[in-house]
Amino acid sequence: MKKYILSLACYLTMFTGFAQSFSNPDSILVGNKKLPKVLLVGSWHFSYYGLDAHKTDEEKKVNIYSKKRQTELKELLDYLAEFMPTKIVVESGRNTGYLINNLKRYKKGEEALYASERSQIGMRLVDRFQLDTIYGVDAYPLILELRDHKDSLSPKTYIDEILEKHHFGGDDDIHKRYNQLYEHQDEMRTKHTLLESFKYLNSAKVIDRYFGSYIEGGQFDSENFEGADALSMFWINRNLRIYRNIQKIGFDENDRILILFGTAHIPLLKFFFQSSPLYELVDFEDVGE
Repeated sequence: MKKYILSLACYLTMFTGFAQSFSNPDSILVGNKKLPKVLLVGSWHFSYYGLDAHKTDEEKKVNIYSKKRQTELKELLDYLAEFMPTKIVVESGRNTGYLINNLKRYKKGEEALYASERSQIGMRLVDRFQLDTIYGVDAYPLILELRDHKDSLSPKTYIDEILEKHHFGGDDDIHKRYNQLYEHQDEMRTKHTLLESFKYLNSAKVIDRYFGSYIEGGQFDSENFEGADALSMFWINRNLRIYRNIQKIGFDENDRILILFGTAHIPLLKFFFQSSPLYELVDFEDVGE
């Protein structure tokens, strides 16, 4: 009988232990604290700088100055305005005075707003919400800093080798399919409104797949870790530095931070903000809800 009672006691103890569940980590890391909200907005570069691996054909480029696109831009801005941003962050160096001066001259009728998404979206929202500035947070990657500070007379190093041979892209099957995807997106933009294009571009599946082009095939493949080292010291490092620049702006619990960057940056920035217990990330599709 004693043996039976002991066994029953052990069983009840185990059952009670299993019945207790682990806490949501945010119950400890966040608690009831109100967090600043973050909206990530991925965009293509309206100015088509031609610096990215994919080059858009001339006939498929969006003319943001056209009457049709300016009407669509108002619809996109109205959608983003529902987020009610208190701070706007863009893919620019820290000197954003040229953007602010451009807005001032535009309001005086002295010149057009620049074609870039930084002006057409970022500065228009700054004006709409009467914000006092716009924050440029772009950053230079570690691998380029090491290259630029290297004595030109010094022999080549591993850094030089991986920077030259293991950057991004390739002509393998997966990158050919990515090029097909980018060309399809260019084509679809000619047939859809700006808001429709932005909703597609910022959908979860598209964002996730954008980073896939960096870690599959092409120049990422290497006999050892050259591809991984180049990617981590260039692209991942650049985005970590961007994230650090955003952190340094400083926010309070009532801030609503709109971050406008080229879409390729968004997967990593999304991961950083999702991982942090200091921000509340708002999905693009949930703006206004």
